[in-house]
Formats: sequence, structure tokens, C-alpha cells
Amino acid sequence: MIDNQKKARALGLCSGGLDSILSALVLRKNNVEVEWITFETPFFSPEKAIKASKTTGIPLIVKNVTEEYLTMLKNPHCGYGRNMNPCMDCHSLMFRIAGGIMEESGFDFLFSGEVLGQRPMSQTLSSLRYVEKHSGYGGYILRPLSAKKLPVTIPEKKGLINRELLLGFSGRSRKPQAALAAEFGISDYPNPAGGCLLTDKGFSRRLKDLFEHQEYFSENELNILKFGRHLRLNQSTKIIVGRNQSDNENIEKLYNPSSDMLFKVNLFPGPTTVMPNGGKREIVILAASICAGYGRVPEYSQINVTAQTPNGNEIIKVLAIPPGKIRHLII
Repeated sequence: MIDNQKKARALGLCSGGLDSILSALVLRKNNVEVEWITFETPFFSPEKAIKASKTTGIPLIVKNVTEEYLTMLKNPHCGYGRNMNPCMDCHSLMFRIAGGIMEESGFDFLFSGEVLGQRPMSQTLSSLRYVEKHSGYGGYILRPLSAKKLPVTIPEKKGLINRELLLGFSGRSRKPQAALAAEFGISDYPNPAGGCLLTDKGFSRRLKDLFEHQEYFSENELNILKFGRHLRLNQSTKIIVGRNQSDNENIEKLYNPSSDMLFKVNLFPGPTTVMPNGGKREIVILAASICAGYGRVPEYSQINVTAQTPNGNEIIKVLAIPPGKIRHLII
């Protein structure tokens, strides 16, 4: 027998966008106790979700899932989108992890802000069904903004939520969400553009190159893909060259002094350059020459470059290579 007095508890996936916020507020308005979970990897951050949690007062779990995510990302069952984005398998993985927490922590069901038909690939009816099936929590995933357009879920059948109080949004128009946001008094929310780096063409090229040339890599090696120019010098060696002061600082923060080499031009402004895991002598000379070439140095002059190695520092005298000569090496 269903206890109609029970206040249902729901755990939602939160990106921090308007749809995530509205889905939680719709449930909270209807006497459901809501909490959120958001995920962190080198490819997307929890910042928007943290801000949404502070704005709404909805508790938030932040979970780093880099290890599990990489296993999926290297071989997604449904393949990739336009770049390296495995959207459907990504959503399945997120719901699978959230489902485990749902069971451990006594939540009754899962929810998300997905709207049927809003995204042409990942939010079709067949895509939403795929995600449910491969998450392992079919029937327990409620999508409050489109519920009336979707099959009845287990929490609805159990009487934990009244289907009539849910919504039937569909399609790509954002007007219904904007109107609902106004009803809830929500005016400060991010635009619907995604924050996932796997949808970025340049980042995806760098990631694909890393997958093709290394079997193992650290989380820092994934994070450094966000910064600088990346140049492939040979099958086993690449370098990252800073483009500005911010790049230089991030490269220096992320490099591994126990295995990598770091290059800096002496006496002239120039980039910080890192060679992950070092390289053979001729490649080290090439890297120092490229580093000098991106610096503000006199043309065709010999330049001293300091190479910080795991075994100590070395001064290398090189002839700067102009950037135009090595464009073919850029990933």
C-alpha cells in the first residue's frame, strides 16, 4: 500500500542551466524534496551547478568521475557527435552513477531538465529511451519539463508525484522556459550553450591526438589540453607553447617536474613551453628553438633557453625558428 503522506525525495542531474533549475523548482513546488548531483572532469566543470545551488538553496553533490568517464570516452557505444562528444553514453553514465547514489542514500527517483526535441541528437524520444536503458535505472528517471510527452514513470505510478502537476514542453523554442522562469522569479541564469569541451573542435583534435599517441596519461595531461599551442614533434613527443601570460601560468602549474621538461627564453619575453615526459636530444633542441621562435627575440640570432629537467637546469643555445616555419606541426 502506498503511503500518500510520504514526502518523496529526488536526486537530479544539474548542469546549472535554466532547464536544470526549472525541473527542480517544479518538483519542489509539488512537495518533493530535491537535491542535485553534478559531475566534474577535465572536460566540464561544476561551476554553473554550484552557482545554481547557491541561488536556489538546493543541496548539491559534486563528484569527480574522470576515471569512469575516460573508460567510456575511449570507446563510446554510440560513438561521437560532431567532435569528441559522446552525449548519449555520457548521459547514461551520469544517470548510472547518480542511480547508485540514489539507492545508497534513500532517494526515490532521479530527474533531469531534459526537454523532448530540444536537441536534435541527444533529446529525441529514442535517445532518451537509450539513456534510460543503458543507465540501468529505466522507469526511475523523471523529466519534469516534458513528463506529459513521455511514458509514465515508476514514481508517478507509485503516487510519489502527480503527473498532472508536471509539464509537457517539447521542441527547440525557449519561450516556455523563459515564461516559467519569470513565474518562479528566476532572472539570472546562463544561456543554453553547453560548457563541454568535447564539443569544441580544437580541443577535440588535441584529445584525439593524445588518445592516438599515449595509452596512459594523467589528469593534468588532460587539463593542459585547454591551454597554449600544441605541436606534435614526432610519434612519441609533443610540446605545449604558451600564447599569453595566463597560458604560461597554467602550463607551469600543470606540468610534472619529475618527468617533464620546461623551457623558458632567457633575457627576452617569451612563452613557457613544456615537453611532457621529455624527449631525445635532437627533439629537445628543436623544442628549445621553437620556444625561442615564439619569443620576442631578434631574428636569426642565437638565444639562450633554459630547460628545466628532472635532473636539473640546462642552458641551451639555439637559433630561433620562426612560427611560420613550423605551422605544419600544430595539432
